[in-house]
Amino acid sequence: GIYTTLTQTPEHILTQANNQTEILCELKENAGVYWYRWSHERQHFEFLVFSNTLGKATYGTNVSQDRFRVHEARSHSSYSLHITHLHPSDSGTYYCSVSQSSQLLLGSGTQLRVVDALPLPPKTTQTPMSKKPVLWITKSKAANRRG
Repeated sequence: GIYTTLTQTPEHILTQANNQTEILCELKENAGVYWYRWSHERQHFEFLVFSNTLGKATYGTNVSQDRFRVHEARSHSSYSLHITHLHPSDSGTYYCSVSQSSQLLLGSGTQLRVVDALPLPPKTTQTPMSKKPVLWITKSKAANRRG
């Protein structure tokens, strides 16, 4: 059959505790969206929230309805997960997901890291790096994505 494609952005978020953040999921069709989190700490998938096409949300056990909200774009083809008052325990990989012919299709995942303080760049008077390391970084990221 024809598969829905899910586009999930961004890939990585590094933010401080008590901030808020947003993960976007775009769909090719009007469907309800599930949000899951893979917890590295607990090594399991946690169901966070399901938002149906009418925008009604159903929450997983112990998920704070005050902090986790799904916002739907008017077009019905994009949903975003808003998380407020972030806590280090919210860290993990977040996936948006749709159910299709009794299977779940997952987005590409967003790795969220919540830290007490952001690492500050070292104070330096160096000139900007040459282009070579940048190309190397791009290459390794592409290789990574093939997964």
